[in-house]
Amino acid sequence: MASLTIAKLCLTFTICVMVISHSASAQMGCNNVYSSLYPCLNYVQNGGPVPGNCCSGVKSILASANSKALRQSVCSCLKSAATAFRNVDLTNVKSLPGKCNVNIPYQITPNIDCSKVN
Repeated sequence: MASLTIAKLCLTFTICVMVISHSASAQMGCNNVYSSLYPCLNYVQNGGPVPGNCCSGVKSILASANSKALRQSVCSCLKSAATAFRNVDLTNVKSLPGKCNVNIPYQITPNIDCSKVN
């Protein structure tokens, strides 16, 4: 009887680890997003020329966000950043994809519904 209980606990633990591992891999950490896009901060706050390493970061994030879950995760990070950083000019934020020659299928705004990002 005790060995059956231990077997059930082991199975439950294994299933929990698998679920947690899958959901962790289906998300992109905001720290990764922020560090990739940090070179863009001066531009989104002040305008001017867009640094090359900013566009490299934008392109890197786009390449990494290769599933709906990852795109929604990145969207959530960007939405948080849009409200957290002071002096961010949303016009500059919205112009960034065009200046980096990339297509982002949504606009980064503080009120975007990231659950609708495909």
